[in-house]
Amino acid sequence: MKANQRLSSALQQLVFVGPAFIFFGIIVIVPFVMSMYYSFTEWNGVTSNVKWIGFDNFKHILLEDKDFHRSFWFTTRFTVTEVLLANVVAFGLALLLTQALKTRNMLRTVFFMPNVIGGLLLGFIWQFIFVKGFSNIGELTGLWFFQLPWLGDSPTAFWALVIVSVWQHAGYLMVIYIAGLANVPKELQEAAYIDGANRWQTLKNITFPMIMPSITVCLFLTISWAFKMYDLNVSLTQGGPFNSTQSVALNIYEEAFRNNRYGLGTAKAFIFFIVVAIITMIQVTVTKRKEVEA
Repeated sequence: MKANQRLSSALQQLVFVGPAFIFFGIIVIVPFVMSMYYSFTEWNGVTSNVKWIGFDNFKHILLEDKDFHRSFWFTTRFTVTEVLLANVVAFGLALLLTQALKTRNMLRTVFFMPNVIGGLLLGFIWQFIFVKGFSNIGELTGLWFFQLPWLGDSPTAFWALVIVSVWQHAGYLMVIYIAGLANVPKELQEAAYIDGANRWQTLKNITFPMIMPSITVCLFLTISWAFKMYDLNVSLTQGGPFNSTQSVALNIYEEAFRNNRYGLGTAKAFIFFIVVAIITMIQVTVTKRKEVEA
């Protein structure tokens, strides 16, 4: 009887999970393993001539490739800034829209809308706003903020990418924070107010620990989004001016498909994968430890 149950369970898993696992293997696992192999080769991505060169690609990237170092430093600065600002803005919006406002449902929809727009389209829209819209407003009002060379100078181009990225992602994170705030027991907050706790003390000692699962998810999402930024980078600044805003993802694409050095590009991607995986694992481990049960 037990043997029949095991066979039935195995057949059910094979029927329901098998096709999904096969497609996952073909689409994700096989390309990942092949890219690991190509990272140790010299290949242009087109011909059948694949030359094994061992760790030469990794030595070149770590010791000599200044463009990759520059793009990695830019991506790190962008990630730290975007993660902090996007989560602060999203949490502020969530706090606001969990209040008894008559228009809160409409406002939630409005703030979520930018996340629906694709990154390429969003970048082109904001490129027009920064180049044409802001300059026209600056001429009319004389305000220095609108007269800045937003996409023509390295510091302002950096902040242009941050502004658009935060504007795009804050609405999605807001929804997660709203769900977390909705699960905070009202009794705890009321008890804290009765004991004389002010708003900040209640937020720090009750709200933040109770919504730590939402914080874990939001930090994980923003870190992965920021590190993998590509479409917004291409459509808004194209890595300029002078590659000063080139993300790692864009640098990998340029190396593999523009410079036809596929082996070097996959080596960069492999290094990038390891770094992002380590950072996200550390983040999830740290924030998971701070989670409490209601």
